[in-house]
Amino acid sequence: MSEPREHRLETPEGDICWFEWGTRGQGASLLLLHATGFHARLWDRVVAALPAGTHVIAPDHRGHGRSFRPATLANWAATSDALLPLLDGLGGHPLVGCGHSMGAYVLTRLASQRPAAFGHLVLIDPVIMDPAFYEGEAAKPIPDPAEHPVARRRNSWTSAEEMRARFADRPPYANWDPRVLADYCTHGLLPAAEGEGLELACPPALEASVYQNALRTSPHEWLHYLATPSTVIRAPTGERGGELDFSLSPTWTGFGAAIGATRDELWAEHSHFIPMENPARVAALLAGLAR
Repeated sequence: MSEPREHRLETPEGDICWFEWGTRGQGASLLLLHATGFHARLWDRVVAALPAGTHVIAPDHRGHGRSFRPATLANWAATSDALLPLLDGLGGHPLVGCGHSMGAYVLTRLASQRPAAFGHLVLIDPVIMDPAFYEGEAAKPIPDPAEHPVARRRNSWTSAEEMRARFADRPPYANWDPRVLADYCTHGLLPAAEGEGLELACPPALEASVYQNALRTSPHEWLHYLATPSTVIRAPTGERGGELDFSLSPTWTGFGAAIGATRDELWAEHSHFIPMENPARVAALLAGLAR
Protein backbone atom coordinates (compact mmCIF):
# COMPACT_ATOMS: atom_id res chain seq x y z
CA MET A 1 0.00 0.00 0.00
CA SER A 2 1.11 3.57 -0.69
CA GLU A 3 1.36 6.35 1.89
CA PRO A 4 -2.06 7.26 3.31
CA ARG A 5 -3.96 10.44 2.64
CA GLU A 6 -4.23 12.65 5.73
CA HIS A 7 -7.56 14.30 6.54
CA ARG A 8 -8.83 16.58 9.27
CA LEU A 9 -12.39 16.59 10.56
CA GLU A 10 -13.65 19.60 12.52
CA THR A 11 -15.68 18.72 15.63
CA PRO A 12 -17.08 20.96 18.39
CA GLU A 13 -14.16 19.99 20.65
CA GLY A 14 -11.40 20.21 18.05
CA ASP A 15 -10.01 18.59 14.93
CA ILE A 16 -9.73 14.83 14.53
CA CYS A 17 -6.89 13.73 12.26
CA TRP A 18 -7.51 10.57 10.26
CA PHE A 19 -5.69 8.61 7.60
CA GLU A 20 -7.06 6.80 4.58
CA TRP A 21 -5.60 4.12 2.32
CA GLY A 22 -7.27 2.92 -0.89
CA THR A 23 -10.75 3.85 -2.03
CA ARG A 24 -14.23 2.55 -1.31
CA GLY A 25 -15.03 -0.53 -3.35
CA GLN A 26 -17.40 -3.47 -3.29
CA GLY A 27 -15.89 -4.99 -0.17
CA ALA A 28 -16.12 -3.63 3.35
CA SER A 29 -13.93 -0.78 4.50
CA LEU A 30 -11.74 -1.25 7.59
CA LEU A 31 -11.86 1.14 10.55
CA LEU A 32 -8.76 0.69 12.74
CA LEU A 33 -8.57 2.16 16.26
CA HIS A 34 -5.27 2.32 18.15
CA ALA A 35 -4.35 1.88 21.81
CA THR A 36 -3.57 4.41 24.57
CA GLY A 37 -0.46 6.49 24.05
CA PHE A 38 0.00 5.51 20.41
CA HIS A 39 -1.31 6.81 17.08
CA ALA A 40 -3.03 5.74 13.87
CA ARG A 41 0.20 5.06 11.98
CA LEU A 42 0.92 2.08 14.26
CA TRP A 43 -1.37 0.27 11.81
CA ASP A 44 0.93 0.87 8.81
CA ARG A 45 2.39 -2.68 8.83
CA VAL A 46 -1.08 -4.22 9.14
CA VAL A 47 -2.26 -2.13 6.21
CA ALA A 48 0.82 -3.04 4.16
CA ALA A 49 0.00 -6.74 4.58
CA LEU A 50 -3.61 -6.35 3.36
CA PRO A 51 -4.63 -7.07 -0.24
CA ALA A 52 -3.83 -4.18 -2.57
CA GLY A 53 -6.59 -1.62 -2.78
CA THR A 54 -8.22 -2.41 0.57
CA HIS A 55 -10.00 0.69 1.86
CA VAL A 56 -8.75 1.55 5.34
CA ILE A 57 -9.54 4.42 7.72
CA ALA A 58 -7.47 4.98 10.87
CA PRO A 59 -8.00 8.02 13.11
CA ASP A 60 -5.80 9.49 15.81
CA HIS A 61 -7.87 9.47 19.00
CA ARG A 62 -8.41 12.77 20.80
CA GLY A 63 -5.22 13.69 22.63
CA HIS A 64 -3.13 11.41 20.43
CA GLY A 65 -1.10 11.82 17.27
CA ARG A 66 -2.20 14.87 15.32
CA SER A 67 -5.71 15.18 16.75
CA PHE A 68 -6.73 17.90 19.20
CA ARG A 69 -5.59 17.76 22.82
CA PRO A 70 -8.11 18.17 25.63
CA ALA A 71 -6.89 19.04 29.12
CA THR A 72 -7.23 15.42 30.24
CA LEU A 73 -8.23 12.05 28.79
CA ALA A 74 -10.26 11.00 31.78
CA ASN A 75 -13.11 9.33 29.95
CA TRP A 76 -12.88 6.76 27.16
CA ALA A 77 -16.58 7.21 26.45
CA ALA A 78 -15.76 10.80 25.43
CA THR A 79 -12.89 9.48 23.30
CA SER A 80 -15.41 7.25 21.53
CA ASP A 81 -18.00 10.00 21.12
CA ALA A 82 -15.40 12.24 19.46
CA LEU A 83 -15.29 9.76 16.57
CA LEU A 84 -19.06 9.73 15.93
CA PRO A 85 -18.88 12.55 13.33
CA LEU A 86 -16.24 10.60 11.42
CA LEU A 87 -18.29 7.41 11.63
CA ASP A 88 -21.45 9.20 10.50
CA GLY A 89 -19.57 10.62 7.54
CA LEU A 90 -18.81 7.09 6.39
CA GLY A 91 -22.48 6.10 6.51
CA GLY A 92 -23.95 3.83 3.88
CA HIS A 93 -20.82 1.74 3.38
CA PRO A 94 -20.20 -1.50 5.32
CA LEU A 95 -17.40 -1.37 7.89
CA VAL A 96 -15.30 -3.98 9.62
CA GLY A 97 -14.09 -2.35 12.82
CA CYS A 98 -10.86 -3.40 14.51
CA GLY A 99 -9.71 -1.95 17.80
CA HIS A 100 -6.75 -2.74 20.01
CA SER A 101 -6.74 -2.21 23.79
CA MET A 102 -8.41 1.18 24.40
CA GLY A 103 -9.36 1.17 20.72
CA ALA A 104 -11.40 -2.00 21.25
CA TYR A 105 -13.20 -0.44 24.22
CA VAL A 106 -13.98 2.61 22.07
CA LEU A 107 -15.17 0.40 19.21
CA THR A 108 -17.73 -1.40 21.41
CA ARG A 109 -19.31 1.96 22.28
CA LEU A 110 -19.36 3.12 18.66
CA ALA A 111 -20.98 -0.14 17.53
CA SER A 112 -23.56 0.10 20.33
CA GLN A 113 -24.46 3.64 19.23
CA ARG A 114 -24.33 2.98 15.47
CA PRO A 115 -25.08 -0.74 15.05
CA ALA A 116 -26.00 -0.39 11.38
CA ALA A 117 -22.53 0.92 10.55
CA PHE A 118 -20.67 -2.33 11.21
CA GLY A 119 -20.73 -5.78 9.69
CA HIS A 120 -18.16 -7.24 12.09
CA LEU A 121 -15.96 -6.18 15.01
CA VAL A 122 -12.46 -7.44 15.77
CA LEU A 123 -11.64 -6.68 19.41
CA ILE A 124 -7.95 -7.25 20.13
CA ASP A 125 -7.16 -7.62 23.84
CA PRO A 126 -9.67 -4.96 24.90
CA VAL A 127 -9.15 -3.21 28.23
CA ILE A 128 -12.55 -4.31 29.48
CA MET A 129 -12.79 -5.76 32.96
CA ASP A 130 -15.20 -7.92 34.88
CA PRO A 131 -18.34 -5.88 35.78
CA ALA A 132 -17.39 -6.04 39.46
CA PHE A 133 -14.18 -4.13 38.75
CA TYR A 134 -16.11 -0.94 37.95
CA GLU A 135 -18.24 -0.89 41.08
CA GLY A 136 -17.45 2.29 42.95
CA GLU A 137 -14.79 3.47 40.48
CA ALA A 138 -16.71 6.61 39.47
CA ALA A 139 -17.09 7.67 43.10
CA LYS A 140 -13.36 7.64 43.83
CA PRO A 141 -11.50 10.96 43.96
CA ILE A 142 -9.84 11.87 40.67
CA PRO A 143 -6.09 11.35 41.19
CA ASP A 144 -3.42 13.75 39.98
CA PRO A 145 -2.01 12.45 36.67
CA ALA A 146 1.38 13.89 37.64
CA GLU A 147 1.64 11.18 40.30
CA HIS A 148 1.47 8.38 37.72
CA PRO A 149 4.78 6.89 36.48
CA VAL A 150 3.77 7.44 32.84
CA ALA A 151 3.89 11.19 33.51
CA ARG A 152 7.65 10.84 33.96
CA ARG A 153 8.25 9.38 30.49
CA ARG A 154 11.07 10.99 28.55
CA ASN A 155 9.58 13.69 26.35
CA SER A 156 12.54 15.27 24.59
CA TRP A 157 14.16 13.69 21.53
CA THR A 158 16.53 14.83 18.82
CA SER A 159 15.20 12.41 16.21
CA ALA A 160 12.95 9.40 15.62
CA GLU A 161 16.08 7.29 15.15
CA GLU A 162 17.32 8.22 18.63
CA MET A 163 13.98 7.12 20.08
CA ARG A 164 13.99 3.87 18.10
CA ALA A 165 17.55 3.01 19.17
CA ARG A 166 16.71 3.63 22.83
CA PHE A 167 13.61 1.43 22.75
CA ALA A 168 14.78 -1.35 20.44
CA ASP A 169 16.12 -3.70 23.13
CA ARG A 170 13.72 -2.71 25.93
CA PRO A 171 10.43 -4.38 26.83
CA PRO A 172 7.82 -4.31 25.44
CA TYR A 173 9.31 -2.86 22.25
CA ALA A 174 11.96 -5.56 21.90
CA ASN A 175 9.20 -8.04 20.99
CA TRP A 176 7.62 -5.79 18.35
CA ASP A 177 8.14 -6.14 14.64
CA PRO A 178 11.06 -3.68 14.16
CA ARG A 179 9.17 -1.95 11.34
CA VAL A 180 6.27 -1.20 13.71
CA LEU A 181 8.67 0.30 16.25
CA ALA A 182 10.12 2.48 13.48
CA ASP A 183 6.59 3.63 12.57
CA TYR A 184 5.81 4.39 16.21
CA CYS A 185 8.88 6.60 16.50
CA THR A 186 8.63 8.24 13.07
CA HIS A 187 5.01 9.28 13.44
CA GLY A 188 4.84 9.55 17.22
CA LEU A 189 6.99 12.69 17.55
CA LEU A 190 6.11 16.31 16.82
CA PRO A 191 8.18 19.50 16.90
CA ALA A 192 8.60 20.62 20.50
CA ALA A 193 6.13 23.31 21.56
CA GLU A 194 8.97 25.12 23.32
CA GLY A 195 12.61 25.09 22.33
CA GLU A 196 14.25 22.75 19.85
CA GLY A 197 13.92 19.05 19.16
CA LEU A 198 10.91 16.75 19.21
CA GLU A 199 8.35 15.67 21.80
CA LEU A 200 5.81 12.85 22.06
CA ALA A 201 2.61 13.37 20.10
CA CYS A 202 0.70 12.08 23.13
CA PRO A 203 2.26 14.08 26.00
CA PRO A 204 3.19 12.00 29.07
CA ALA A 205 0.88 13.95 31.39
CA LEU A 206 -2.04 13.41 29.03
CA GLU A 207 -1.31 9.70 28.68
CA ALA A 208 -1.02 9.46 32.46
CA SER A 209 -4.51 10.92 32.80
CA VAL A 210 -5.81 7.92 30.84
CA TYR A 211 -4.32 5.42 33.23
CA GLN A 212 -5.50 7.40 36.24
CA ASN A 213 -9.07 7.99 35.15
CA ALA A 214 -10.28 6.25 32.01
CA LEU A 215 -11.65 3.09 33.62
CA ARG A 216 -14.08 5.10 35.71
CA THR A 217 -16.71 4.61 32.97
CA SER A 218 -17.97 1.04 32.77
CA PRO A 219 -18.47 -0.32 29.24
CA HIS A 220 -21.08 -2.67 30.68
CA GLU A 221 -23.45 0.32 30.49
CA TRP A 222 -23.66 -0.30 26.72
CA LEU A 223 -22.26 -3.78 26.05
CA HIS A 224 -25.71 -5.35 26.42
CA TYR A 225 -26.76 -3.32 23.36
CA LEU A 226 -23.92 -4.75 21.27
CA ALA A 227 -25.44 -6.88 18.51
CA THR A 228 -22.72 -6.83 15.83
CA PRO A 229 -20.97 -10.17 15.15
CA SER A 230 -17.61 -10.02 16.90
CA THR A 231 -14.23 -11.69 17.03
CA VAL A 232 -12.27 -11.43 20.28
CA ILE A 233 -8.50 -11.98 20.21
CA ARG A 234 -6.79 -12.33 23.58
CA ALA A 235 -3.28 -12.70 24.91
CA PRO A 236 -2.65 -15.07 27.87
CA THR A 237 -3.95 -13.96 31.25
CA GLY A 238 -2.41 -14.28 34.69
CA GLU A 239 -1.35 -12.26 37.70
CA ARG A 240 -0.11 -9.01 36.20
CA GLY A 241 2.71 -7.12 37.87
CA GLY A 242 0.71 -3.88 37.86
CA GLU A 243 -1.47 -1.80 35.58
CA LEU A 244 1.48 -1.13 33.26
CA ASP A 245 2.45 -4.79 32.94
CA PHE A 246 1.27 -5.71 29.46
CA SER A 247 3.18 -8.96 29.14
CA LEU A 248 -0.22 -10.51 30.01
CA SER A 249 -3.71 -9.60 28.93
CA PRO A 250 -5.88 -7.16 30.92
CA THR A 251 -9.04 -8.51 29.21
CA TRP A 252 -11.80 -10.07 31.32
CA THR A 253 -11.74 -13.76 30.35
CA GLY A 254 -15.54 -13.83 30.29
CA PHE A 255 -15.78 -10.96 27.81
CA GLY A 256 -16.24 -13.03 24.64
CA ALA A 257 -19.04 -15.08 26.15
CA ALA A 258 -20.70 -11.97 27.61
CA ILE A 259 -21.07 -10.32 24.20
CA GLY A 260 -21.83 -13.55 22.33
CA ALA A 261 -18.66 -13.35 20.22
CA THR A 262 -18.70 -15.58 17.15
CA ARG A 263 -14.98 -16.25 17.69
CA ASP A 264 -12.99 -15.97 20.92
CA GLU A 265 -9.35 -16.85 20.29
CA LEU A 266 -6.31 -17.05 22.54
CA TRP A 267 -3.12 -16.08 20.71
CA ALA A 268 -0.92 -17.66 23.32
CA GLU A 269 2.46 -16.67 21.91
CA HIS A 270 1.77 -12.94 22.18
CA SER A 271 1.60 -10.23 24.82
CA HIS A 272 -1.03 -7.51 24.96
CA PHE A 273 0.70 -5.83 21.99
CA ILE A 274 -0.59 -8.28 19.38
CA PRO A 275 -0.81 -5.90 16.37
CA MET A 276 2.73 -4.64 17.03
CA GLU A 277 4.17 -8.14 17.35
CA ASN A 278 2.42 -9.85 14.44
CA PRO A 279 0.85 -7.36 12.02
CA ALA A 280 0.70 -9.91 9.20
CA ARG A 281 -1.46 -12.30 11.23
CA VAL A 282 -3.83 -9.48 12.15
CA ALA A 283 -3.98 -8.42 8.49
CA ALA A 284 -4.84 -11.95 7.37
CA LEU A 285 -7.73 -12.05 9.83
CA LEU A 286 -9.05 -8.68 8.67
CA ALA A 287 -8.67 -9.51 4.99
CA GLY A 288 -10.87 -12.55 5.42
CA LEU A 289 -13.61 -10.47 7.06
CA ALA A 290 -13.45 -7.60 4.56
CA ARG A 291 -14.05 -9.72 1.45
